[in-house]
Amino acid sequence: MIYAAWDQGKRFHVFVDETRPIFQGCRLTAWELVQGKISTTVITDSMAGVLMSKGKVNLVIVGADRIARNGDTANKIGTYSLAVLSKWHHIPFYVAAPVSTLDLTLASGSDIPIEERDVKEITHFRGYPIAPEGVKGFNPAFDVTPHSLIHAFITERGLIRKPFHKNLKKMFTTPNSCTERFETVPYRTRNSKEA
Repeated sequence: MIYAAWDQGKRFHVFVDETRPIFQGCRLTAWELVQGKISTTVITDSMAGVLMSKGKVNLVIVGADRIARNGDTANKIGTYSLAVLSKWHHIPFYVAAPVSTLDLTLASGSDIPIEERDVKEITHFRGYPIAPEGVKGFNPAFDVTPHSLIHAFITERGLIRKPFHKNLKKMFTTPNSCTERFETVPYRTRNSKEA
């Protein structure tokens, strides 16, 4: 989606959250954007609010691992925090995801199972301890953002707006009836490789 906007001549700057503790933002997202020559700055996850308060952010876009039929969305840990910050600062919060991410068997986000990962991902760095020995850890890989905090969904079929419980379902019954079309170009990884 960002590549499509850039190729259409739109110019902007992207702030990429590091996405602790696995650092997908630093290792993957930022790498992809730099390969596309898109202006990019990596920030720690806890810096987003400061940027928003200074007026440096006018749009937030996140991905999705699973979307319930009411629009509640599971994504990498930290997404919910970004949604709350966006709401507080009156910044539109979008979820960009393929239609295949929608799971109509799930009524709401409370039905989405959340994986908890090894606590050593947060208490150790490259095998070395960075937290006191014996400390407990909590390491959910995902969190759920309530549909009330989401402005709209960006999909390969168009933009899906509220009411999500009706319009997401329509994606499977009457394609494009609930969407606004927007100009896109085919997604490509721009010579991406495993980062």
